[in-house]
Amino acid sequence: MSTGAAVRIESLRKTYETRTGDDVEALAPLSLDVAPGEFVAIVGPSGCGKSTLLSLIAGLDAPTSGRVLVDGDEVRRPHPKVGIVFQNDLLLYWRSVLDNVLLPVEIKGWDRNACRAQAEALLGQVGLADFAGRYPGELSGGMRQRVAICRALIQEPDLLLMDEPFGALDALTREQMIVDLQAMWRSVGNTVVFITHSIDEAVFLADRVLVMSPRPGRIELDLPIAFERPRQWTIHKDPEFQRLAGEIRAIFEADGVLDGGPDRRAASMSRTLDTRN
Repeated sequence: MSTGAAVRIESLRKTYETRTGDDVEALAPLSLDVAPGEFVAIVGPSGCGKSTLLSLIAGLDAPTSGRVLVDGDEVRRPHPKVGIVFQNDLLLYWRSVLDNVLLPVEIKGWDRNACRAQAEALLGQVGLADFAGRYPGELSGGMRQRVAICRALIQEPDLLLMDEPFGALDALTREQMIVDLQAMWRSVGNTVVFITHSIDEAVFLADRVLVMSPRPGRIELDLPIAFERPRQWTIHKDPEFQRLAGEIRAIFEADGVLDGGPDRRAASMSRTLDTRN
């Protein structure tokens, strides 16, 4: 049985006021349900409101209207069932790897000694058992991001929010981190909402891929991904994988986010006009 949290988003909307007093709508009203233990990836162009949506789910920002519920509880502040991993690892350079992982334990007032074995086990799971006493400055970018994920998981979050966690990594390290994340998620069984710019990354990892429109952000496509797990990296060559990735890419081309070439541009223009009439 999954330990993941259920997420319900009801008519969520967010606007920001600029310095000139104008309102900028970041998120159009949107509604969404995420099942316990589900892995949902969200893709969309820069500025479409992906990170804003994640901040609202996390309770780090307040909506203009609508609400977010985690296991039926309305989110009004940072929720104890939620862990977050950002694009930047945000490790404390003066603390060792193990001490960075245990930081949330100290903040919550839990017994540090009782959680030490769990922290060491998490580091072992991501191949960092021999680096517990090292400091962030002695690690590569991929290793630091593994530590950041362990720091989130030490809290045993029922809901893990991930905002472009691999965006700053080189291609090979990113590929390994994606495979590692799949293995960790399958062992934990929690709910994950994962923000990314990478279509292939989203299709590989997710049970569902949500495609957001340019600002104001709304859900343009809710695409189920039915590949069996564990998924191997070679699945990218599968015709069904290519079809799903192409369906997402077609949305971006229709919105003018990606250039599909002269023929694809004409088809995309026709599709856009049809959907707006």
